[in-house]
Amino acid sequence: MTTAQWRAEALYAARRDRRPIDPFTETDPDMSADDAYATQTRFASMVLADGDSICGYKLGLTSKAMQQMMGITDTDFGPVLYSMVHDGDLDASAFIQPKVEAEIALVLGRPLKGPGVTTLEAARAVAGAVAAIEVVDSRIADWRIALPDTISDLASIGGVVMSSRIVPVDFDLRLVGMTFSVNGSVVATGAGAAALGNPLTALAWLANTLARHDVTLEEGMFIMTGSLHAAVDVRAGDAVRADFDRLGPVALRMV
Repeated sequence: MTTAQWRAEALYAARRDRRPIDPFTETDPDMSADDAYATQTRFASMVLADGDSICGYKLGLTSKAMQQMMGITDTDFGPVLYSMVHDGDLDASAFIQPKVEAEIALVLGRPLKGPGVTTLEAARAVAGAVAAIEVVDSRIADWRIALPDTISDLASIGGVVMSSRIVPVDFDLRLVGMTFSVNGSVVATGAGAAALGNPLTALAWLANTLARHDVTLEEGMFIMTGSLHAAVDVRAGDAVRADFDRLGPVALRMV
């Protein structure tokens, strides 16, 4: 068994049993991002073998707030699976140590593949933008993650809730403001520019990075372009809402 397969099986068991594991980088401080993506690929394959499928991708660590919070200065990505997409009520017991963050999701109107994708080319591929909340969760104990740990762990995704309203992008996504509330109290604010300076730049980065893995972003996929603020802890009973300029609101409840 390869090291990547062993790591993937450990993450798969942690996801299944809701029991976090120690960081891989504690025992292997030389673990690279390439090592981590090899683990991610195998971990995702195990989940897909259970009957799931990929409906989009997420970027992680795109904002300065999240990079500072996690002590990581690089951006990463991971697949979003159909089983991770929810309508609004999420079972809190299905997660290990969840946090929530507001994001702008982009829906593709045509395929996009790098290398060499520019922000303008990314914009032309977008059918619209959607208000979204990501529940991030870690199969790594106590969120003690270095970059290879979170990459391996599907970029620490737990779940996604999106508005049903897809808004054509005829405005500057960098200037889209957002307020984020938990149980009626505003806990964070942000703007589209927090996602690598522009959510469209984030999309171009993803397309070009995935090209190294010979992956095409397909028509109809959605891309979570990254948190606009530092992630907020959430637990059973919490009601979460994000209100965006132009895109409108999106909400979820942990039950």
